[in-house]
This record gives sequence, structure tokens and C-alpha cells, in this order.
Amino acid sequence: MLAVAELEQLPVQQARTGEPAAWDVLFKRYQLPLYVYVFELVHNEQTSLDVVQEVFIKAARYIQTLRDDAKFGSWLFGIAHQQCAKHWRQHIRTETLLREAAKASVDDSESPEELLVREEQQAEFMTRLNDLPAVQRSVLLLHYIEDFSLEEIASITESQIGTVKSRLHYAKKSLRNLLNERNENS
Repeated sequence: MLAVAELEQLPVQQARTGEPAAWDVLFKRYQLPLYVYVFELVHNEQTSLDVVQEVFIKAARYIQTLRDDAKFGSWLFGIAHQQCAKHWRQHIRTETLLREAAKASVDDSESPEELLVREEQQAEFMTRLNDLPAVQRSVLLLHYIEDFSLEEIASITESQIGTVKSRLHYAKKSLRNLLNERNENS
């Protein structure tokens, strides 16, 4: 997550006063992490872009309700989480998965065989991750990909910390079982 000094540099107070340059900085900082998080939940590129846009619109509209400027990132992810929940409630789901988001950059030192194996493993991991229930997938992504603390995840998902710990535990267990099951069948 961001260091405290880095958090202090975010122009949240200026954004609160409506300064466009401050919103540009915040947008550039959070656009990609929000997109990746939302995409992993809704599995649709266009919907993810739309949700991220809605998140920033809502953030601009409701920034006065933010009590602690240092928590801007987790507040923003909380809005994104709510928008995804709204999306799920409306039963708008697609089967498109952006595999390129899961691919790491090509390492020239890897042989073609090693690269193929790594890409297959990443694709398998993402497939198994997508097999998890949305609430488990969400806490895994927030904790391990976005590096949010358990307390921040509880705030984002509007859950108790015990619920977040439980979801994280069962998500890891389920993911491990899915991967082991796949390996046993190979």
C-alpha cells in the first residue's frame, strides 16, 4: 500500500475544493488499480470501464463525506465495491475474460517452454480464482493484489473484520483445493 508520506502528497483536500488538476492526479493514481479490481469482479472490459467512471463521478459528488483524507484510497475502493454489488444485483454478467491482464511481461531469459508453462499456470490460477464465490474472490484481490489491510477491506466491503478474516481463510482454502484438484486430474 502507499507509504504515509505518499498519502500526504495526494491532493485530496484540493480535490475537495473542486480543483480539476487535483482530480487529474487522483484519477491517474487510482484508475488502473480500480480497473483491475473491478475487472476481476465483473469479468467484462466495458463494464469495468463504466464502473470505474461511475466510481470517480460518485467520488467527486460525495467527497465531502470523506472524513479522513488519508483513507481516500480505501474509500474509493469501497465505492467501487458498492458499484460492483449493484452490478451483480442487476444480474448483468458476461463470460468475457481479459486474459492479457493476467499475463506478466515477457522475460527474455525464459525459454519458450518456460514461458508457455508460466502462462498456462497463470491462466489456470485466474480460471480457478474465477471459480470462487465473488465475496471470496473480492477479499483475495483486495488483500493480495491491492495490498489493503484487513481493516481496510472490512471498511471497503462494509463487513466485520472477523467476516473478512473468515472469507480470506475460506478463499485461500478453496483456491488451494481447486488447484490441487486440477493437478490431481492432470
